[in-house]
Amino acid sequence: MSGSKPDILWSPHHPDRYVICDSELGLYRIGPVGSAETKAGTLPLSEETAATLLAINSDTPYMKCVAWYPKHEPECLLAVGQANGRVVLTSLGQSHNSTCKELVGKEFVPKHARQCNTLAWNPVDSNLLAAGLDKHRADFSVLIWDISSKFAPETSVAAEKIRLPSVDLDSSTVVTKPLYELGQNDACLSLCWLLRDPKLLLAGMHRNLAIFDLRNTSQKTFVNTKAIQGVTVDPHFHDRVASFFEGQVAIWDLRKFEKPVLTLTEQPKPLTKVAWCPTRTGLLATLTRDSNIIRLYDMQHTPTPIGDETEPTIIERSVQPCESQIGSFAWHPSSQNRMVVVSAANRVMTDFTVFERISLAWSSTTSLMWACGRHLYDCVEDSAEGIESMIEKDIATKMRQRAQSRYGHDTVQVWRNHLLAGGNDPQLKSLWCDLFYMKQCAEDMELKLQGNKQSVVYSGIKNIVKTSSGTTESRRCWTGSDRQTDVPRYHSEERCLALRLCGWISRGPDIDVETFLRSLEQEQEWERAAAVALFNLDIRRAIQILNKGATAEKGDLNLNVVAMALSGYTDEKSSLWREMCSSLRLQLKNPYLCIMFAFLTSEPGAYDGVLYESSVAVRDRVAFACMFLSDAQLPRYIDKLTNEMKEVGNLEGILLTGLTKDGVDLMESYVDRTGDVQTASFCMLKGSPGDVLKDPRVQCWIENYRNLLDAWRFWHKRAEFDIHRGKLDPSSKPLAQVFVSCNFCGKSISYSCSAMPHQGRGFSQYGVSGSPTKSKVTSCPGCRKPLPRCALCLMNMGTPVSNCPGTGKSDEKVDLTRENKLAQFNNWFTWCHNCRHGGHAGHMLSWFRDHTECPVSACTCKCMQLDTTGNLVPSDSS
Repeated sequence: MSGSKPDILWSPHHPDRYVICDSELGLYRIGPVGSAETKAGTLPLSEETAATLLAINSDTPYMKCVAWYPKHEPECLLAVGQANGRVVLTSLGQSHNSTCKELVGKEFVPKHARQCNTLAWNPVDSNLLAAGLDKHRADFSVLIWDISSKFAPETSVAAEKIRLPSVDLDSSTVVTKPLYELGQNDACLSLCWLLRDPKLLLAGMHRNLAIFDLRNTSQKTFVNTKAIQGVTVDPHFHDRVASFFEGQVAIWDLRKFEKPVLTLTEQPKPLTKVAWCPTRTGLLATLTRDSNIIRLYDMQHTPTPIGDETEPTIIERSVQPCESQIGSFAWHPSSQNRMVVVSAANRVMTDFTVFERISLAWSSTTSLMWACGRHLYDCVEDSAEGIESMIEKDIATKMRQRAQSRYGHDTVQVWRNHLLAGGNDPQLKSLWCDLFYMKQCAEDMELKLQGNKQSVVYSGIKNIVKTSSGTTESRRCWTGSDRQTDVPRYHSEERCLALRLCGWISRGPDIDVETFLRSLEQEQEWERAAAVALFNLDIRRAIQILNKGATAEKGDLNLNVVAMALSGYTDEKSSLWREMCSSLRLQLKNPYLCIMFAFLTSEPGAYDGVLYESSVAVRDRVAFACMFLSDAQLPRYIDKLTNEMKEVGNLEGILLTGLTKDGVDLMESYVDRTGDVQTASFCMLKGSPGDVLKDPRVQCWIENYRNLLDAWRFWHKRAEFDIHRGKLDPSSKPLAQVFVSCNFCGKSISYSCSAMPHQGRGFSQYGVSGSPTKSKVTSCPGCRKPLPRCALCLMNMGTPVSNCPGTGKSDEKVDLTRENKLAQFNNWFTWCHNCRHGGHAGHMLSWFRDHTECPVSACTCKCMQLDTTGNLVPSDSS
């Protein structure tokens, strides 16, 4: 505008048109770059949009303010406030109907000339145009003009026509008498109509904010404040208003108009414009003088005038639409978070979209949800078979599925836990088989009779072989042949124990692998079985296994060729057979076939081709080492292999480390690599000594797994895990946390609570298990005062529940099964911490299934809703 910075007005009807107001009016149309609407010579606004100049209006000099007519017809009618106080209706030549022609050029002239500061069209009664002028001692500063009652859409203002000038509007374009005159002897700097009532006008006067009611113009509601500029109503919350003074913005609630509900952080420079976003709730944009940034205030909660200190939560951020100083900006009326800014110097315009803050929420069930603007996105793990085959499931999903299958809880057939985990992870299979063999050896009566052998079993093969003594060396013949081998084998009690832990031999003094071979044949692991047979110097059995594997269903016919090659074995050092096998064995794809020929072609004591074949199971390499390495070689190899397993976190290494400090180090590497705190928790509980269980890392895994179960709402499974943990680690049993005490004497209701240490015990000690053989505690054992009554059955607490789901009849025989023990919860004392009313737990649960308020008459407490988890249903309830 003349001598001032430009301003922008979006068309209320056309989402692609806006007006730039400076020394002249310029109408622009915005469109995508390269479209038919954006011709050559257009102004680029962004990478995607450009603006085309449609019309220019230079007929109204000395412009101070502009307002766009809010209704569809006339289409491009604008009111222009001038420096002398006149308000002129003009158009940009876009409409040629009779209504527009009659209105264009009409002038509204005040009695005394002074500057027009602001204009505001009534959004409902669009014939009413409010103008705010500077102060004059003999005149009003707020004038409301009726542009033409003839074209008013409503007829409710017919009674007001008597105030219109008597001149014929058709013959004269000058109107000198306003419909309403308000704000005498004061100045008006800003105006806006209140959206909640079209008869209310909010004006920023010289010293106050005033609300004028057109139905009673003699009275006004006002509040003294300096923040009188730029008053604007939140389009999404009609009682919220923003205004500013110099560098400070005040947020008002019209329902409590005594003082601002919020004052925003003061800016170092004076503000020039504030505007609520029309497409986003509670988003306020502010612009300061000589600045190239727009500051945004996100009101997170609608303010409510409940208390004096109530304030909405706001998040402040800044955006920079362009590099140059911004003259003005305008929100797009319909495109979300979109605005056009114009520079202060040379009318450079920029189309800019304010990107929403993205808030993420990641559920414990691996669902990812994020909100951006009006959109809410939910990303869940795809369960399609094709996707699953390509992308491995997240460990949290795996642990959740395993928890549902009671993974880790099988304490008898421990090896079955790997089947509960899906049975497709070789490391888990190796781990649970190791723990199973450890459990077997620990339960062996022969070992138990030898004192500390049970703890030795869980210390791992690394510690077992270090204590090896009395090792004997022998040279056996090939089974089924009288030919002596030159391969020495080593025997000792500790080596036999290691072979048992590897699963190669079963209980007994003799090394008999036939049972192990049959189990491998049953699992169709032909190559592994043949290798084990060969390492036990039974080459004929190895050939038999290979032939059987070749003829089995889905067998590999190439095994016959391997058997034929094996049958030609000779121990001559320079034989062609040995030379060819040494050079060609590496071409075999199966690692067990490869190590068979490596064994046959190796020098005694030099078995690197077998011991360092990483594709072979650790248990098989360790068993081989225990049979063929000397006392000097064996510990060195076991130490080296243990360090490798610990470094990579390979669960097969638990066989070597046992459940010791080394085992915790290995498990730490595994958890760091996979995040599987579930397996780590169950593994460490299976046989670790007390000092290992007290390791902070172990406690951290256990607590994290418990928290995971709680987050998944697997509360029953978390309770089962706690019970399982308490059996394996008695020191983990928690102390009792809640005691029922008498209201009168304060003593515990339990008979024996003072005589026994505080341990977690069931409520059967209170005589409330429902059995007629138990004494009923209906009064305090200390002072004999009666216990409180149940709010529903009106019986004293301590009386067994009879008519409650999950409890049997009182005359039934007591059956201490798990189900009946759990059902005793129905008899527990339950009360609300807010209103102190309560009763039997079973009765309370039944009541709150159908009600929200307390069962006590005249009590309106919503007891169950006070607990955030009160209405949650366990995910594992089925």
